[in-house]
Amino acid sequence: QVQLVESGGGLVQAGGSLRLSCAASGRTFSTYNMGWFRRAPGKEREFVAAIRWSGGSTYYADSVKGRFTISRDNAKNTVYLQMNSLKPEDTAVYYCAADRDYRRSLSPHNYVYDYWGQGTQVTVSS
Repeated sequence: QVQLVESGGGLVQAGGSLRLSCAASGRTFSTYNMGWFRRAPGKEREFVAAIRWSGGSTYYADSVKGRFTISRDNAKNTVYLQMNSLKPEDTAVYYCAADRDYRRSLSPHNYVYDYWGQGTQVTVSS
């Protein structure tokens, strides 16, 4: 079992930056592909970014490509989401998620992820 705890959310003006962190418990974090998702008010949860267990490859939603960067530090059992040039439409609860199948290609589909954090609120004011 893996527990995921997000942090780093908050209120920021449009054009600003935030860095989200997701700390994982357990010794198997380094074998999990990790993803970030978000849910805006009144909308479905959507994929944001994913990173391979090794950190060797990443995958982004078109809406955040060039603005957001996903990274990980396996020694610290932590995955990060650096968010720059934030827009009001980035306002959402952000969740990290873990996929236990390290052989799987990075996926934007929430049903392949086995573990989820509780989320952290990001609000971008215009």
